Amino acid sequence: MNILFNELPILEETKQAIENLGLVETTAIQHHAIPKMLEGKDLIGQAQTGTGKTFAFAIPILEQINATEKTTQALVICPTRELTLQVYKEFLKLIKFNKTVRITSIYGGESYNKQFKALSEHPHIVVATPGRAIDHLNRGTVDFSHLKVLVLDEADEMLKMGFQEDLETLLKDTPRDRQTALFSATIPPFIKKIAQKYQKSPEIIQIETPTLTVSKTDQVFYMVKKSDRDQLLMRVLDYYDPTSAIIFANRKVDVDALVTFLQKHNYEADAIHGDLKQSQRDYVMNRFRLKKLKFLIATDVAARGLDISHVDMIINYEIPFEDEIYVHRIGRTGRAGKSGISVSLVYPSMRGKLAMIERYIKTKIREAEIPTEADIINKSEERNYKKLRDLVSTNEANYDEVISRLREDGFSDDEIINALLSKEMLEKKKYDQIFSPAQRRNDDSRSGSRDSKRNDSRNDSRSDSRNKKSAGVYKNAVINLGKEDGIRAVTLLDYFKKYADLYPKNVGDITVNSNETEFQIHPAAIKRLDELNGKMYNGKKIKFGIIRKK
Repeated sequence: MNILFNELPILEETKQAIENLGLVETTAIQHHAIPKMLEGKDLIGQAQTGTGKTFAFAIPILEQINATEKTTQALVICPTRELTLQVYKEFLKLIKFNKTVRITSIYGGESYNKQFKALSEHPHIVVATPGRAIDHLNRGTVDFSHLKVLVLDEADEMLKMGFQEDLETLLKDTPRDRQTALFSATIPPFIKKIAQKYQKSPEIIQIETPTLTVSKTDQVFYMVKKSDRDQLLMRVLDYYDPTSAIIFANRKVDVDALVTFLQKHNYEADAIHGDLKQSQRDYVMNRFRLKKLKFLIATDVAARGLDISHVDMIINYEIPFEDEIYVHRIGRTGRAGKSGISVSLVYPSMRGKLAMIERYIKTKIREAEIPTEADIINKSEERNYKKLRDLVSTNEANYDEVISRLREDGFSDDEIINALLSKEMLEKKKYDQIFSPAQRRNDDSRSGSRDSKRNDSRNDSRSDSRNKKSAGVYKNAVINLGKEDGIRAVTLLDYFKKYADLYPKNVGDITVNSNETEFQIHPAAIKRLDELNGKMYNGKKIKFGIIRKK
């Protein structure tokens, strides 16, 4: 059993605030992390999103604040503006009955004058994004020389986003005797390197979650050719007709293209990603929160820290390269006791990645048949019938006079009802034809059993694979960077794009091993990667080569 909050040796004002929130018992990460931090120990805490990480460091931080001093005594660094604001709001909940503690948040996209004023009042706790914290440090508008606690929240995400230099600057320019805590969903090798360099014998807390995904989330996937994803997405949206949904794409260019496509087809969709101005992001998010926008198209980084409770559907336009990101995505639906659904659009070359995700979450993801026009019409009519039934059962208005006049004009009851229903029913929609990987191009029907289709799919995929290899579309390659070097599929693709001008479309399947990574590469792109040979990556000389057939 976890510790009860009222048994913790913490301020009575903090206990009162926690009780006011209706919380009684600590979560697993809080149970292990709070006592360690109260002892002043450095910490690495690993736990998934939604496990109470913020209170795990916020509660002990408040214990170390001397409210009589006009100094900044705690700094919390977060990867995005949204997460910074979320953490800031969690602190405000904890100091509801402790008005002597001053807290502020600083991040990009907000007025400098507002932040200058807040920092001039010497807040005890600052929650910030890395870039803006460094900016104020360089300007001399913030003083971290009295810092007692430094927390890096979502440390793995910050390093992945390229903030390593900023984080090291903050770690170097703050008191060496400070307490340092790293909280992260994963602990890759480069997190451990930072810990070795800047922490003092850190305690490592790893919270194992028996079922990583939300139990009330129905997880399904559709197998589809990559070129047909946009058409399938429209069918999925019309079939399920969610009240609100977040559609995740791996790249910003895909987000922009999806928004253009959906808006062109009259869907209420808008984008959020890192290239948008802060005012644009705020506008889009406010519309989504107020339910004035039905579909939010986002990258994973942009969606970090979004505090939205009404999302009833998550769509993976493309499944992510990393297992943990899949968990973060689908965790945004099925919240607060409500049910939710996650839908993944999977093309044949991603079958292996899908299997890896299933092993990671210890759950089988259900495969669904691509909805036909008839399926969508039937589903729509069923929803409309339920709405009308509810309307009829609760209706108290009386329009007998209007009905009588229509009857006098010669209209039958059936004609009146049909005319009114025609305004309520959705117009039947035509969709472009989609051939699932289980179908041959000359097969326009959906005849045959589902089992035979699955067998066809397996045979077709094997045939396609053999044809690709025999045609020499992809070559098998290896690079001497692996998990030990902090390499993951997404970081490798980013590195190729940045230093070899090689786009992900030229790279096929990727398998990351301990000390090397095997991947498929288009022959036309091999010369670009040849240029990487001999270059350094984290102190290691790169060796890239093609795997020759024996």
